Amino acid sequence: MGCVVLNLFRAASAAEGLSFLVILSVSLGIISRDYVFMIGMTHGVLFLVYMVLSLWVSNSRNWSVLVWLMIFLAAVVPFAFIAVEMFLRRDEQKAEARTEPA
Repeated sequence: MGCVVLNLFRAASAAEGLSFLVILSVSLGIISRDYVFMIGMTHGVLFLVYMVLSLWVSNSRNWSVLVWLMIFLAAVVPFAFIAVEMFLRRDEQKAEARTEPA
């Protein structure tokens, strides 16, 4: 179950990060303002999914509150979803190393 939730969180992280970049492109005038409501609503739902899944994963992985706060702050910084993915890969490798027999 934990692996499925982690993969869902990874997908939500990438989708939320990309939707945030789309929102910023509307602000810069790259995308028409006619789509603000649709893009904003999609981003809002993805943000909520990201938050719920981040809490779920942090609880299942026994992360500290500080780690969860950094994951939370990554949701409001452009391109930080890439750093979250790198952190998740490193954390997963550490978990696999702990479970392998010596």
